[in-house]
Amino acid sequence: MELIWIVLLLIPVILLALYLKPLPKKSIKGKHVVIIGGSSGIGKSTAILAVKLGAHVTVIARNIEKLEETQQLLKTHSVNEDQVINKLSVDVCNYEDLENNLSELEMVVGPIYMLVNCAGMAICGNVEDFSLQQIKQLVDINFLGSLYSVKAIVPKFKQRREGIIVLTGSQVSLMGMYGYSIYSSVKFALRGLAESLYMEVKPFNISVTLALPPDTDTPGFESENKTKPIETKLISEVGGLVDPEVVAQKLMDDALTGKFFSYVGFESFILTTLCTGMSPFNRMIDVVFESALLGLLRIISAFYISSFASIIQKCHIDKEAVSKKK
Repeated sequence: MELIWIVLLLIPVILLALYLKPLPKKSIKGKHVVIIGGSSGIGKSTAILAVKLGAHVTVIARNIEKLEETQQLLKTHSVNEDQVINKLSVDVCNYEDLENNLSELEMVVGPIYMLVNCAGMAICGNVEDFSLQQIKQLVDINFLGSLYSVKAIVPKFKQRREGIIVLTGSQVSLMGMYGYSIYSSVKFALRGLAESLYMEVKPFNISVTLALPPDTDTPGFESENKTKPIETKLISEVGGLVDPEVVAQKLMDDALTGKFFSYVGFESFILTTLCTGMSPFNRMIDVVFESALLGLLRIISAFYISSFASIIQKCHIDKEAVSKKK
């Protein structure tokens, strides 16, 4: 009987050990890493990490001044004299320009091994308040820019039978939220792109990672805050603010170990686990743990959802009261 109890106690310990066992990590030393949206925020922090890991790095953005500043900063983090630190100003929403520039880039710096797309922007508000121009802008920058870069690079990766692709979504790639009707829609689309792409490129030894950063302390987040309805601000405060260096480190670690989802923090863990569904997985032990936690996490999520609903209802009542006074 004692032996049975010992075995029963050991099983969860062994399973936990297997779950926590680190995955083998790829090296990008001497490889060419391209980071779109690399002149600020998460992209800039990711570029610094890539340089420190010995990669040749090209940062792509539209603002030439910021690109030059970033290039000089990256050079200060070089680990050897042979590293190439390059910059490129191109509109990623123009497919022909992007494809041609990536081809020229490979001839100058070398074959691209890792593509990280961090370009994005958010405008918040109720769906009826968006102009058609704003909707197009959100779709172009957040989705088409990523789709175009993937379309341009995948044939090269398939030909070489290797490569790493990172797409940057958001927590609202997995859940809708007040004020994010348009932004969340295009970030949901990125998840669909990432999951389908994963299946298409896996036979070619190409990995796909979908980063799901929480609210991150970046210039883009400052701009986003200017358009947030009060409901969105109050809901977002629940998760707090994360430094871009923390997000970038997790993104890099997860991409180099081939994980599909990359997330930071407990709230993101809950959300990602709840929304795994038919998403790719690395190991069966991950599926076992996720399955064991789903019931409990669904109950926890109900408290979050109820809290969000209470915030929205209170704001609605306050607005109605102000409206009646007028």
